Amino acid sequence: VPEIGEEGPLGDGLLSPNGLPAFSDITIEMCLGAIGQQAAAVEKSVKALEQDIQSGKQLHSADIYSELDAVTAPLETTWGVAKALYLGNSTLMPTKTYMNIHERARNARAAKFCNKTVYAALQQQNQNVAATDAGAGEAEERLRQKFLLEGKLNGLALSKDGHDGLKELLTQLGRERGNYKNKVNMAVHAFAHVVNDFQLVRDFPQTLLEATARDPSQPLEGPWKVTLQPQIVEGFLKYCPDRMQRWNVWRANALKASQQQDKSLENSTHLEKIRALRKRQANLLGYANYADMSMQTKMIGSVDNLKQIFAKLLKFAGPAQSAQLEELQNFASASGAQHKLEAYDVSFWRRKQLVAEHQLLEHKIREFFPLPRVLSGLFTLSEKLFNIRIVEQPKTEIWHPAVKFYNVFDGDSTNSSTPVGGFYVDCYSKEHKFGKNNGWMVGIRNSNKSAQLTPLCALIFNFTEPKPGQLPLLGYDDLQMVFKTFGTALQHLLTQAGYSDLAGLSNIEWDASQVSGYVMSNFLDDATVLQTLSGHYSNDEVIDATLAQNMRLLKTQLAGYNLCQELYIADLDVELHRSGAFWLDVVRKLWPVYQCMPLDKKDAHPCSMTDIFAGDWAAAHFSHLYSKLIAADISSSFAEQRNDQHYASVGKRYKQTFLSYGGSVPTAEVFRRFLGRDPSVEALLKSLDIFVPSQTTENT
Repeated sequence: VPEIGEEGPLGDGLLSPNGLPAFSDITIEMCLGAIGQQAAAVEKSVKALEQDIQSGKQLHSADIYSELDAVTAPLETTWGVAKALYLGNSTLMPTKTYMNIHERARNARAAKFCNKTVYAALQQQNQNVAATDAGAGEAEERLRQKFLLEGKLNGLALSKDGHDGLKELLTQLGRERGNYKNKVNMAVHAFAHVVNDFQLVRDFPQTLLEATARDPSQPLEGPWKVTLQPQIVEGFLKYCPDRMQRWNVWRANALKASQQQDKSLENSTHLEKIRALRKRQANLLGYANYADMSMQTKMIGSVDNLKQIFAKLLKFAGPAQSAQLEELQNFASASGAQHKLEAYDVSFWRRKQLVAEHQLLEHKIREFFPLPRVLSGLFTLSEKLFNIRIVEQPKTEIWHPAVKFYNVFDGDSTNSSTPVGGFYVDCYSKEHKFGKNNGWMVGIRNSNKSAQLTPLCALIFNFTEPKPGQLPLLGYDDLQMVFKTFGTALQHLLTQAGYSDLAGLSNIEWDASQVSGYVMSNFLDDATVLQTLSGHYSNDEVIDATLAQNMRLLKTQLAGYNLCQELYIADLDVELHRSGAFWLDVVRKLWPVYQCMPLDKKDAHPCSMTDIFAGDWAAAHFSHLYSKLIAADISSSFAEQRNDQHYASVGKRYKQTFLSYGGSVPTAEVFRRFLGRDPSVEALLKSLDIFVPSQTTENT
C-alpha cells in the first residue's frame, strides 16, 4: 500500500515560487505526504542504481553521488521544515507527527547508505583521479570513505547470519535504551521538593522561577516545585541559600534511577545490559570494544590519543582545582559558613564570591544586553570577520509573526549580489523550557550543488516573550548560547562543499562538530566585543570597560574544578565502554583521579546519564570538550591582536578553511591548513587561566 501521498508531484506544495518554504500554507498532512513521496523517490533511485551495478553498467562515482544528492535534497528539506516547526511551535507539528516524519526520513537515508550492492561496488572501485582533477577527487574520495564506514558500521561486511545477529542485537539494545530513558524520566518527575518561602527563591532568575512556579505566568507567587530536571537542579544549587534544601535536591539527583531511590525505577540492570550489548555489537563488527568502534567517527582517532589529551589537561586542571576550592573555602568561611564545602555548596558560593569580589551581579549585567541589541551586534561582528552582509527580508513566509528571515550575501563570492544562503530567527519558542534559555540551529536545507540549492537554517531560542514595551535581557550564559548557535549556523551557511553529504556540518567528526560554535562564543572573552553588543535597556549606555573585562571571570572562576568535572565524565564514559568491570567499580577507580571531594557512598550518577546510555553520546561525551579545545586553539589566533584589521585577516583564513570545507576534508587536515600545525592543549588552558608555563606541555 503506498504511503500517504506517494503518488503525484514531489511535495511541491511545501515551497513558494522563490524556493523558500511556504510556512503560511504548510499543514501536517502536506509534510506527511511529501515525506512519503520523497522517501519513496530516494529508495527507488537507490534500487535503480543497484540494478545498474548488477547489470555491469560502467558508472562514475561523481555521477552516482550527484544523482543521490539531487534525489535526497527534497527529502532533507521537508525533514528540516518539520524539525523547525516542531522546535518552533508544536501545535503546528506535534511530537508524534514529527517522530513519524523523522523515522521515515531516517529509513530513506539508511536505504542510501546501507545498500549491500552499492557498498560492494564502492569497495572494489579504485579511485583513478586524474592529476588535473585532484580538487574534485578529494571530495569523491571523502564520500566514498563515508559510504564505506557507514556501511561497515551498519554490518554490510557481515555474512547473512552475522547481519541478522546484529539486527536482533540492535533491537534488544533499542529496548534497553528505551527502558533506561523511561526510568530516568519517571525518577525525574517522581521527586518533588516544594518551596513555600519566597526568601529561598528570591535570587532565582526569571526562567527558573517560571519553570518552578505553580503558575508560570505568576512566577513570584508560590509555591515553587523543584523536580530533578537537570537545568532546574543546576539552578537550584546555584541560587538557593538554604544548605539543607540544597543537600536534599543534590542527593536526590545523585541517587535518581538507582536502587537507593526506588527499586522499581532502578537502572543499574539496564545499564549493565546496555554495556554488554554494545560490547557484542563492537565485537561483531570487528572492534575490540565499543570505545574503539566509536573512535572511527572521531577526529581524535584512538582511545590512546584521547587518554594523552586527558592526562595533559589534568596535569594543569588538577592542581588548579585544589587551589580554587581552597580559595572558595576561605571565602565561604570568611562569609560565615561554618562547614567544609561539599559538592552541593560549590556553585552557590562561587556565585556569592563573584558578586562580593567583582560586583558581577547577574541581574545588573543583563540590563546591558537587550536581545535585539545583541543580535545586531553579533551580525555586525560576523560581517566584519567574514566579509558577508546579513540583510533582513521582511516579506518572507514565516511560522509565527515574531519570526524574522535574513539573507546572507558573501563579499568574496563571484556574484556578491545573490544570497549564498538564508536563516530564520525565532526568539520566543514555547517549546522545551526547563528553567534555562536554550538555542538550536536547525538545518532546514543543506547546500546542494547537484540540485542547485543554497543552504537554509533556523535559529530557534526559547526566550520568554516580554510584555509590551519591554525587551528580553540576556545574561552571560545566554550570550554564550546565542553566539554558539550562530557560529554553528555560519558553518552551515558559508560552506563551499560540492555535495550535500559533505556540506556544512555533514560528515564532520563528532568531536569537531561544535568547533565553529565555540569559536564564535570565544569572542565574548574580548571586552571590546562585549561593549559593542551592549546598550542599557533604559538609556542605551554602553557597559563599563572594567565590568566588561571582569565578565571573563564568569568563565575562568573555578575553571580548574569545572574542567576536572568534564574530564571525569568524559573518561568515565570511555571506560564504561571499554572495561568489563561493574559500573560502580569503574566509578570508584576513576573518581579520585579527577575529584578532590569524596564520592558519596550512595552516589549512582551513571544510572541517569541519559545522553550516554539512552542517547547517541556513548563513548563520545568527550566530543564536547575536544571541540572546545580545538576552538580555543583557533581563537588564540584571533586573540593575538584584538583589533578589526587583525580579526578580518584571520577571519578570512578561518572562512576559507573551517567555514568552507564542511566535511569534504578531515578536520585534522583543515586545522593544519588553517594553523600550519596540529592542535595543542595550551590555548584551552590559557583561555581558562590555568596554564602554568613552568609545567611545560608539548603540542599534541
